[in-house]
Amino acid sequence: MAHYMALASAERSDFADLLEGLTSEQWSSPSLCSGWSVKDVAAHTISFDVLDRRGLIQRYVEARFAPARINQLGVDSLASSQPDELVEVFRRHERPTGLTAGFGGRIALVDGLIHQQDVRRPLGLHRIIDSDRLLVALRFALYAPPIRGAVRLRGLALSATDLDWSHGRGPTVRGPAEALLMAMTGRRHATADLHGPGLATLASRCH
Repeated sequence: MAHYMALASAERSDFADLLEGLTSEQWSSPSLCSGWSVKDVAAHTISFDVLDRRGLIQRYVEARFAPARINQLGVDSLASSQPDELVEVFRRHERPTGLTAGFGGRIALVDGLIHQQDVRRPLGLHRIIDSDRLLVALRFALYAPPIRGAVRLRGLALSATDLDWSHGRGPTVRGPAEALLMAMTGRRHATADLHGPGLATLASRCH
């Protein structure tokens, strides 16, 4: 478990480094998350760490336990924060706390890794992701709520071309591990980096 938390902390530190170097224009640019800017994604990623147990329950009740509303309330709660203030929150919570510390930190790792790519991909900011982080994220995203990647991948076989990772049976989809992870979580943008006879099926399930 300590290993997972160390990976999550490293991912969050990298995310903070990225955000710290963005311009004002980049902060307001669209992300891969529909309707959310880069700033919104950053706020969402850190919005649960600032809550204690009581605050978390209140947010869920206020949102009537609807995931989309829960996430939007988190973004709205930090809407008045300036970019440098959001970066400071990232630095303060480099080690995940509360909800994101669940499963030994794997929630924070997967959430942070995916959302950092939600920012990087539309901005054209490539990165080389640590292979240990990617492997843990790929395995966890298959079954972690609310991602449940295995449901989206049903009847397909995925195979990473840059890591020793594969999953499933059926028509194959091949490509970089990062693109497979993003497609697994519904990011259609990532399917452009993939290939194989199962690609059309996977792309139709990304939304």
